[in-house]
Amino acid sequence: MTPPPGSLLAAEDLHKTYGPTKALDGAEFSIHPGEVVAVMGPSGSGKSTLLHCLAGIVVPDSGSITYDGRELATMSDAQRSALRRSEFGFVFQFGQLVPELTCVENVALPLRLNGTSRKEAERAALTWLERLEVDDLAKKRPGEVSGGQGQRVAVARALVTRPRVLFADEPTGALDSLNGERVMELLTDAARSTNAAVVLVTHEARVAAYSDREIVVRDGRSRDMERIV
Repeated sequence: MTPPPGSLLAAEDLHKTYGPTKALDGAEFSIHPGEVVAVMGPSGSGKSTLLHCLAGIVVPDSGSITYDGRELATMSDAQRSALRRSEFGFVFQFGQLVPELTCVENVALPLRLNGTSRKEAERAALTWLERLEVDDLAKKRPGEVSGGQGQRVAVARALVTRPRVLFADEPTGALDSLNGERVMELLTDAARSTNAAVVLVTHEARVAAYSDREIVVRDGRSRDMERIV
């Protein structure tokens, strides 16, 4: 495929079937550096499958996914895993922090897995905790903080490696509206400050409003929606 000019991550004619169910049926996608794209759709529409394919977690049955000029399908499992450790960041609905680690240790974990020394990793982690306004929680464990605070820690963890693409799957789904709004403000501001592209999966219009563009997925097919300003 020929990705749209300037795109960092692009997909064309993606198909993925689980048994008799077509999760993706010709879906397409593209995103540029620094852009926030919301992927919307009802439950079971295929939006999470699309995210998993774009992130190299799931291999589509057919179609093409190009990241920075490279075809994901031709990469080995080890190469895709390396991408997810260093160039991709992830924020999930329930944060998925490691309960045995402190907040600063959770944020430092991706750097430690990539070989960064503990001192350097925790210094970077503290910087991101400060940017997400939760540096006072550095020594606390996830069970000692609120849901909104924990999600900010999760965002800091996702951004600490300065990923080129941040995948956020229903990042405010477990939060009340006030905490959700603040998490989205901090997430998008922090990502844009590093020119990261953000793939934001959501079914909430108020969350999608933080994006530059919306793609609606329905029955495994995608439609690019023009934003009316």
